Amino acid sequence: MTEDDKDTLGEFKRLVNMTPKKLENWLETAESKKVGSKEDGKGESVGHESGRHIIRILEKKQSDYSDADIKHIHKVVGYIKRHLAQKPKGDITETNWRYSLMNWGHDPQT
Repeated sequence: MTEDDKDTLGEFKRLVNMTPKKLENWLETAESKKVGSKEDGKGESVGHESGRHIIRILEKKQSDYSDADIKHIHKVVGYIKRHLAQKPKGDITETNWRYSLMNWGHDPQT
C-alpha cells in the first residue's frame, strides 16, 4: 500500500460514518433505491452498488484489502468530498443529496 493509499484510507475511515449494518439496512429502503445515476439507465444505481462494496470493505481486515478495494476506497473518498461541496441550502433531512451520500456510506446528519 502506497503512502497515498494510506492517506486515502484514513480519509475513508473518517468520511464513511455508517456501520456495515446501518448501511446494509439503509440500502434496503425505497429512498436509497430511488437516488443516483444508473449506468444503463435502469437497474441498480452506481451509488447503491458502491454501498454494497463499502460494506464488504468495512467487514474485512485492512490486511485483506484487494487492489479493487483500494481503488474503490479512492473512488468513495473522491465522491463524498465532491458531493459534500455541493450541499444544498436548508433542511437536508429528506433530500436526494443526503440519500445519495448515504448510499456511499456517509450520513451528513451523523
